[in-house]
Amino acid sequence: MDTEEALREQAVALRRGGMSRRQIRDELKIWNNDRLTRMLAGEPPPEWTRRPNAKDDLREQARRLRREGRTYDEIEEALGVSRSSVSLWVRDLPKPPPRFTREELARRASEARWEPLRRLRDAERRTAKEAAAASIGDVSDRELFVMGVVLYWAEGTKDKAYARRESVALINSDPDVITVYLAWLDLLGVDRSRLRFRVHIHESADVDGAQGFWADLVGVDVAELRRPTLKRHNPLTVRKNTGEDYRGCLVINVLGSADLYRRIEGWWGGLVLETKRRKP
Repeated sequence: MDTEEALREQAVALRRGGMSRRQIRDELKIWNNDRLTRMLAGEPPPEWTRRPNAKDDLREQARRLRREGRTYDEIEEALGVSRSSVSLWVRDLPKPPPRFTREELARRASEARWEPLRRLRDAERRTAKEAAAASIGDVSDRELFVMGVVLYWAEGTKDKAYARRESVALINSDPDVITVYLAWLDLLGVDRSRLRFRVHIHESADVDGAQGFWADLVGVDVAELRRPTLKRHNPLTVRKNTGEDYRGCLVINVLGSADLYRRIEGWWGGLVLETKRRKP
């Protein structure tokens, strides 16, 4: 074995032992880089000498997003890198099929154009509602009384000549309506012990969650609620009142309320009469 071959074997052995090029050069006194490169041809550098590439993680993310069907624009926006980098990293991957039909693309483009106007309109609505709410100020007993009469006549049960129902009962899905209605009953001196509560809800909904919500709102224990009324689920019906916010309706009955009902009907008649007397 000649000297050069022996030196090469030593260089390879040192390389495999985990030495860097500089360490091998200093150890074997090989000062010519080309000569050292020839001796180490085919021998990979040890792992510890590899410099980490700051973009390796971004490259893997880009390739993953491309495989998921993302466009170059979407990858650029998601990773905050240039178009040239995205192209370099994923150009060997097949182009994903279009994710949207022409109609869907047109709809998305239209939504993007109208989004600024929608945000402006939402801000205008919010401002108008906040200003209107602030203009109400304190509500007097008289105002609450009239508000409650109107509320009950719009939402409560009513007596009919063909179906005598002289009792006070109201059903509603709006928690704010329930809150105002209870405040009105308090104003009228109706003791809470005379109230009975029952949830009316679709059987496919979260019945227990709804009962807990309404019981907490009116300030009673869930055990005090009457057995819920469950509406049968029809799979052919496309319902809009679904999701976490759907809690059905709360039914509030007032026991021994025939006299109260007659007064409510009289109050309503009086409001209507006085309204008719107003001069334009």
